[in-house]
Amino acid sequence: MPNRLARETSPYLRQHADNPVDWYPWCDEALERARIEDKPILLSIGYSACHWCHVMAHESFEDADIAALMNERFICIKVDREERPDLDKLYQLAHQFITQRPGGWPLTLALDPRTHAPFFAGTYFPPKPRMGMPDFRHVLTQVGDWYQQHKDELGDQGDHLRAAFAQLDPAPDAGLRLGEAPLEEAVKRLRGMHDTANGGFGGAPKFPQTQPLELLLARASASGDDDLRHVVTYSLRRMAEGGLRDPVGGGFYRYTVDERWEIPHFEKMLYDNGALLALYAQMRAPGADPAFADAAGGIVAWLLREMQAPEGAFYASLDADADGVEGGFYVWDREEVQSLLGPDYELFARRYGLDQAPNFEDRWHLVGRVEPAELARETGADEQSVRARLDAACRSLLEARERRSRPGRDDKILTAWNALAVRGLAVAARALPGLRETCLAACREALDCIRQHLWQDGRLLAVYAQGQAHTPAYLDDYALLLDALLERLQAQWEARDLDFAAQLAETMLAHFEDRERGGFFFTADDQETPLYRLKPWADDAMPAGNGVAARALLRLGSLLAEPRYLDAAERTLRAGWPALSRQPAAHTGLALALHEALAPPALVIARGRDQALASWGEALDTVRGPGQLVFAVPETGDRLPAALADKAAPEDGVRAYVCRGMQCSEPLTEPEALRAAPARQA
Repeated sequence: MPNRLARETSPYLRQHADNPVDWYPWCDEALERARIEDKPILLSIGYSACHWCHVMAHESFEDADIAALMNERFICIKVDREERPDLDKLYQLAHQFITQRPGGWPLTLALDPRTHAPFFAGTYFPPKPRMGMPDFRHVLTQVGDWYQQHKDELGDQGDHLRAAFAQLDPAPDAGLRLGEAPLEEAVKRLRGMHDTANGGFGGAPKFPQTQPLELLLARASASGDDDLRHVVTYSLRRMAEGGLRDPVGGGFYRYTVDERWEIPHFEKMLYDNGALLALYAQMRAPGADPAFADAAGGIVAWLLREMQAPEGAFYASLDADADGVEGGFYVWDREEVQSLLGPDYELFARRYGLDQAPNFEDRWHLVGRVEPAELARETGADEQSVRARLDAACRSLLEARERRSRPGRDDKILTAWNALAVRGLAVAARALPGLRETCLAACREALDCIRQHLWQDGRLLAVYAQGQAHTPAYLDDYALLLDALLERLQAQWEARDLDFAAQLAETMLAHFEDRERGGFFFTADDQETPLYRLKPWADDAMPAGNGVAARALLRLGSLLAEPRYLDAAERTLRAGWPALSRQPAAHTGLALALHEALAPPALVIARGRDQALASWGEALDTVRGPGQLVFAVPETGDRLPAALADKAAPEDGVRAYVCRGMQCSEPLTEPEALRAAPARQA
């Protein structure tokens, strides 16, 4: 008989609905039952695309004997970390304090039923002892016995954890002056962490860390440091050429198990791909590596083909497994590829390594081995024709792959993750002319879905699934959506998007800001907060909400000349200064905000009729870049940037202004004048 999880909207929770475990979702009923029966809570946190979550489910949660032990000794709660990132952040941090090791998924904790403070923490446990790990039955028995024997000693555990959490957010120095020191140290440390052989940072497992790359790109653009830019371009090239990217269907996997970007865990996450789309699209410039545009275009194609919901927004993720086999949907047999490609097989095999030994369980995962330019030299053909043949081969393989059993898809719509996708699409619309209209339409559809289903009574909700919107939104939802709207406004101006951005900013200030010490809490002031109300400073798989909020408020404050937004951003930077100074390379989102606070980008604002503005497109594209924010505002519209508030709409042509702060240039009436305008000196 299905347990309570059968009624949940989360695909991850529903995957456990037929377990013999008496699972609850996180809810008052479960917490109250644990308190009344004086049983510890066994909290298990995971997500739908998590390979090791599936492994533990099959090995342990589907085992009747293990389930009986869980039900006898504990109140069992299952949490989807994507629907409840507040619980995940809190208990991942608690795991780190208890074990002195990073956490992960599945996360396994035992909680005091009275305070909800964890007294035991771990991740995956096997059903039998393996590789130095105790078996799960032994863990359950030992933890249950320990609780019965020592529960009276747990009273102070919650206080100890709260004190440890508080140390991560010390009071800011009232006399602090913001300066360059943390930025310089962050760049220095990231240079030292850069893998000069393979690109990226550190060793295995290897994740596509977009925030550090964005920071380095911004610093390289500001300083003209070509060596620093090389760190970014080389890392992006190696990621795009390696096995992290899916050359057949587009998009990137979550990470690789090796340091060379070759063999991934095969799940694909919306948040990774949204962030990578923005980064690869930014790098697309005349003379840039064609792999950057290919990578960006592949992400767009994957989003629209496999991830877009009928409502217009995007689903959360694709599983690593298909029919219980990790990577089964993506890897190939050599004979199958030969039969599909015929005379183009040899070229394709050289490109993607099928002429070498199998690299994944006696099959081939496609990894870029020989670049198209080299293949052109080898074959005596021109590079364009080689690329065309390879593209055609990928289309043939995609058609064949679509007939396979597909990996599971987590079909919930998450506000924060969709914000990252919208931001990426907006940047791609500006940077990739051939995809402009496609990306703009996708932005519009996703934002319309969020407005219709997830914006209710002046507040955001975090999740839309199974036709239901639920869960009050978190800081990440507000901050990332605000940031996405500002990118969208640069791609295509719509007054309602500016209105929406202002509403989000006001709600953040009203319900999330720490008015006494600065910065923003992850949860709203009227939201459930078990154990401790955290402020997220450090980046994890996603950029930290405080860094995104500070940068977005700086930009919106400049655009609307609203000092409250600028002041809130500065308070956030001051509050986050201790964390940023202590570990600058772990706080690159906050560092990006500091970079813009110290060197605010110029605002380039053009106004005119649609047709006239279109004729300025090339000139506006010329001045786009990390040092400028560029907005093309139609003649009509009652919500305008502050720089246009006292300026009449042009009767003909276009009027453009280059502004820094409240100081703007004289109106520029010709595209050539804009190209020559000294934006940095406005």
